[in-house]
Amino acid sequence: MQYRRAFVAGGTYFFTVNLLERDKSLLTDHIDLLKTAFRRVKSTHPFDIDAIVVLPDHLHVIWTLPENDFDFATRWRLIKSHFSRGLPSTERINNSRKQKSERGIWQRRYWEHLIRDELDYERHVDYIHYNPVKHGYVDKAFDWPYSSIHRFIEKGIISSDWGVGESIMLTSLRIR
Repeated sequence: MQYRRAFVAGGTYFFTVNLLERDKSLLTDHIDLLKTAFRRVKSTHPFDIDAIVVLPDHLHVIWTLPENDFDFATRWRLIKSHFSRGLPSTERINNSRKQKSERGIWQRRYWEHLIRDELDYERHVDYIHYNPVKHGYVDKAFDWPYSSIHRFIEKGIISSDWGVGESIMLTSLRIR
């Protein structure tokens, strides 16, 4: 079976992007570099970040692309390359990557999902914000510093005790 990407101009997408070596913590160790990579790409290839969480070895994000644009692939390529170029070359690089002059920072692929409707959107935002709790980094989603949950709280969309003692509707999502 061949995987097909859904390219929709102006679409809203959920992404999961992973480091190649999942035992590393490069994303949080170098959070300023990652933020700079996002800012640089957004300045030349605009998109809105609706929700995001950055964990040590992977990140989840929801983007909305401009009305006549569906090119998320270029944006990810640029973000990954900006971030990688800012790091010293200390990672292991296998022969396949050496032959292609690639670094060994990121998994080559990423997972994307076209958001279908408002309920789908809400469930993915919840998944993003609850992810640090799911992985055991914090007890309360609010305590994770690298999350858009703080923006949602500031805007009054959710309370600072969101997710504490309640059942978050994450079970229907099949996210890697």
